Amino acid sequence: MTVNEIRKKFLAFFKSKEHAIIKSDSVVPKDDPTVLFTTAGMQQFKRQFLGHIDDYTRAATSQKCIRTDDLDEVGETDFHHTFFEMLGNFSFGDYFKEEAIIWGWEFLTQELKIPEDRLWVSVYKDDDEAADIWLKTIKIDSKKLFRLGDKSNFWPSNAKENGPNGPCGPCSEIFYDYEPDKKSSPKDPDDEPGRFCEVWNLVFTQYNRKDGGELDPLPSKNIDTGMGLERLASVMQGVQNNFETDIWQPIIKAIEKALPKIDLKSKRVIADHMRAICFGIADGVVPSNEGRGYVIKKLIIDITDRALQLTDKPVIHTLVGSVAEAMDAYPEIAKKEKDIAGFIKSVEKAYIKVRSERLPEFKKKAKKASAQELGELIFVYRDTYGLALNTIAKTLDELKIDSKVLKGGWRKYEERMKAQQDQSRAASNITKNVFTDADLNLDVAKTEFVGYKEAETESKILALIADGKTADKVKEGDQVQVILEQTPFYAESGGQVGDNGYLTTKAGSIRIEDTQKQDDISFHKGVVEKGSFKVKDKVMATITVDRRLSIMRNHTATHMLQYAMRKVLGDHIQQQGSFVGEDRLRFDFTHHQQITDLELKQIEDIVNMLIRACDEVKTDVLPIDEANKLGALSFFAEKYADIVRVVSIGDYSKEFCGGTHLGSTGQIGTFVITQESAIAQGIRRIEARTGIPAMKYIDEREATLEQIAKALKAPVSEVAAKVKQQAKKLKELEAQMAQLRFESIKNSVDVIIDNAKDINGIQFITEIFDDQDMGTLRKVSDILKKKAKSSLIALGSKSDDKASILIAATDAAIKKGFKSNEIIQKIAPIIDGSGGGKPQLAQAGGKNTKNLKKAFDELNQLIAS
Repeated sequence: MTVNEIRKKFLAFFKSKEHAIIKSDSVVPKDDPTVLFTTAGMQQFKRQFLGHIDDYTRAATSQKCIRTDDLDEVGETDFHHTFFEMLGNFSFGDYFKEEAIIWGWEFLTQELKIPEDRLWVSVYKDDDEAADIWLKTIKIDSKKLFRLGDKSNFWPSNAKENGPNGPCGPCSEIFYDYEPDKKSSPKDPDDEPGRFCEVWNLVFTQYNRKDGGELDPLPSKNIDTGMGLERLASVMQGVQNNFETDIWQPIIKAIEKALPKIDLKSKRVIADHMRAICFGIADGVVPSNEGRGYVIKKLIIDITDRALQLTDKPVIHTLVGSVAEAMDAYPEIAKKEKDIAGFIKSVEKAYIKVRSERLPEFKKKAKKASAQELGELIFVYRDTYGLALNTIAKTLDELKIDSKVLKGGWRKYEERMKAQQDQSRAASNITKNVFTDADLNLDVAKTEFVGYKEAETESKILALIADGKTADKVKEGDQVQVILEQTPFYAESGGQVGDNGYLTTKAGSIRIEDTQKQDDISFHKGVVEKGSFKVKDKVMATITVDRRLSIMRNHTATHMLQYAMRKVLGDHIQQQGSFVGEDRLRFDFTHHQQITDLELKQIEDIVNMLIRACDEVKTDVLPIDEANKLGALSFFAEKYADIVRVVSIGDYSKEFCGGTHLGSTGQIGTFVITQESAIAQGIRRIEARTGIPAMKYIDEREATLEQIAKALKAPVSEVAAKVKQQAKKLKELEAQMAQLRFESIKNSVDVIIDNAKDINGIQFITEIFDDQDMGTLRKVSDILKKKAKSSLIALGSKSDDKASILIAATDAAIKKGFKSNEIIQKIAPIIDGSGGGKPQLAQAGGKNTKNLKKAFDELNQLIAS
């Protein structure tokens, strides 16, 4: 039975049990500060688990998950994965233990035909209710029932003693026995390693943990089950290794074709990480240096590093097609294959460059390092420069460093990494809790948003939060968060900032400074300026209209900008993020090269032309399939509901969008691009302004131009020509100065040669100059090579902010092993630079001018040795 067949059977089975079949959530959890990635099927149902029932009380999913806790185990064990699918059925105050156990057993033994004698189960040691169901209803042999403790059979693990607070409960696991002929009766599945495979975990959420470990029974009990699809497939396909199941084979074969001599562990690691990388990028995670992007970038680097043990070319990106083939149940991978491969290739190429430049300098420094210094080196070259840990470890083994130093170095590195992770965790919103404090203490309905049509409305206060805790009443001076029954305040989402304004009564006012949302509940954040407010009070909610209009100008212009960019640059342009504020807009997009000034002007002109056309802006609410058929663009990272809002401008722009917009493009007034830049590999950013901020920007630019005109004593219309004239004169003067300096050096060439050292019959010529460019150094080296036929030449120059080194070798020097490109790689790091070239000629530049003499001292030692 294939993986796809198992997934279909599972969902069909629970559909027959009146469960709503819910699509997998994104691997990027929305409005969830507790995790970086979706790690379990229950995460998209947190609201339901807390009693907020919308339209169903039973659900089943096959959820895409990414976990990075056990990266070191991937490839080492038979079942650890970074990306995996979690099959799950859930009950929100509907059925409980008996149904969950009976249906779990029915699915495994009747639908999948797994022999009953191959299945064992566990229950929490004090859960007699679950044990009775297994023994009396299912009639499982009592010898095949384990009673386990808080670590194994309570969720979250050890929650009674260690927390976190919130919903929790005992669980019951189902195991598959790979060795049924054994007559032993272990008390714990871990007593016989390799024999038992945990297939399904049934969690009975029946308590609410409070401070001190107190467990209060929940009024509404829930079921949360999780079954690893890959692990179940290995059982069904008669193998004990997940990587041998059908879903992995297209990826494994593609790896073997690209890297024929790859070892088993690396093959499995690459296959595993490729799935996580592809699904991460497909769900909008762009490789970067922070947050989720850093995790994906690190995975790409780690498997690129493994591939580089066998090739010097980027090959990892070529495997995306095999992931699309294997994971055809998720068509988004095939649909975005080109974009995913592009992101991966960018990281690959960058890492190959980093590895070739940084590895030689790491080797050199590591040889002389103490344990303390070595630990710092490993940390810096891993964390700052991005060298893969696998290569660092392999390099240190090859250097045969003293075992005591090596052990101490790794210990120091681990200390530095832990300190950094703790600092990063503290600075982020990530917590170890499953539910946030707000989740646990708020019992309110979703906020009704009326702000598409209304700027002011009367509403009722449903909840108040002060000092991070729910409150019944707040008073003047309090920093508060207010939850209303309905609101005209737009809560920050989709790149658009939240509204500000006021909540007022006859006797009081709250100045709202920002509006945020979580799980479709809007949090109005501000300060009580006057009077006091209580839960259930009626208030008048009023937004700052002028500010909202400015935001709407920028949001509508952002849609027009994307249209113009696709028209000028091509249809490959795809949104990767945006910011829509009061005074500016920002649009991040896929594009692999800098946009020219001419292209930027064309984009800006198209937007302004469309503004002058005063095209109608309208919105429609449609089924998502219908919206897709109309060609509406969607944001790469967003997950959309079955019913979506589509914003259309004229007959040229259609986008999925929940933001607020103008009624006509003419209301924008003016659009001006202020900046274009690169923000990540393959990702660029345009910043722009509209309306009054755009006019102010143009005025400031004109004022600057007039100041330049005055300085040049020329009319504004002649400024460009005058600046070109002055630049030309400056260039001519610099060329004259360079020629004079070169002539001065040329006259001293004989003296430089006379100071050369003889190294094995080769003249080793060195000289450091002041303020010489690389062109001059090359000219000098050419003269020296003509006069000294068997020579190795090293020339340096330093200015205030730059150090330059040039190495040149004659044919005679090359024959004796002196190759310029190899030498430059060893000394370039000393000036904090990088270099390259050919055996005949190589050069390097760096910012550490103070170390130029040190670099030449080390060069002398290197050549002498």
